[in-house]
Amino acid sequence: MSDRRTSNHSEVTDFILVGFRVRTELYILLFLLFLLVYAMVLLGNVGMMAIIMTDPRLNTPMYFFLGNLSFIDLFYSSVIAPKAMVNFWSESKSISFAGCVTQLFLFALFIVTEGFLLAAMAYDRFIAICNPLLYSVQMSTRLCTQLVAGSYFCGCISSVLQTSMTFTLPFCASRAIDHFYCDTRPLQRLSCSDLFINKMVSFSLSSIIILPTIIVVIVSYLYIVSTVLKIRSTEGRKKAFSTFSSHLGVVSVLYGAVFFMYLTPDRFPELSKVASLCYTLVTPMLNPLIYSLRNKDVKDALKNILERKNTIL
Repeated sequence: MSDRRTSNHSEVTDFILVGFRVRTELYILLFLLFLLVYAMVLLGNVGMMAIIMTDPRLNTPMYFFLGNLSFIDLFYSSVIAPKAMVNFWSESKSISFAGCVTQLFLFALFIVTEGFLLAAMAYDRFIAICNPLLYSVQMSTRLCTQLVAGSYFCGCISSVLQTSMTFTLPFCASRAIDHFYCDTRPLQRLSCSDLFINKMVSFSLSSIIILPTIIVVIVSYLYIVSTVLKIRSTEGRKKAFSTFSSHLGVVSVLYGAVFFMYLTPDRFPELSKVASLCYTLVTPMLNPLIYSLRNKDVKDALKNILERKNTIL
């Protein structure tokens, strides 16, 4: 059934998500692993958003961005994880054509938005550490809203282009997608048309998205590190370092996984799946942990919420 040939993508009504090529007995273990990680994603990101919204002391640009980061992590992991877990128990492992389009569109939307949002957060830390006296003026509510809205706008434009280019390809090979979700590269392998133009446009689009965001992050942190090294007191350096180290950890994990996946040759699809797993589930799970464990304000806010709850009880 999965080897049925089609002459045009309009004849394709569904795809097969192959998932991980492991023994059937290991599916239960993988299901439990996905379930545990996804539960931690839900708990961590919903908890982070709740803390930020309920504590007035966290009504600052940094936590405005962090709340949006938790929202993005929550939703793009939710686009992938539930369907992957269902497929561990499904014999057909199928996903409808419309479902595949929706999954790719939403995932591309949120992952690109996160890249731009992380760049905005790096700029926020640059202003906070290098120009602290002007921070409240420069990082106004209006600018923060524009940066977040701009991140979503760039994500939406990129997602529309990527999704439309992918699903206008003629799918005349097997319907079996060698991945655990609908992604551009595995879908391109199903096409029998010349992919040169498609790949060049995808590469250009990736460059337009990745290079500016990485440049903003790198330049911001060069200035930040330079400023921190000029601080004479050890306590001052430690305090300054704590304000940006969490964000640097999040950026490193996300971009490290993305680069690893896209630099992995097509002949090693299982390595690509592992890298995809890192930024679709592991990164959204780690982000709230990184920010909560290394952030005194978040820990204090959580402590106050727990104390109020104990008082009520």
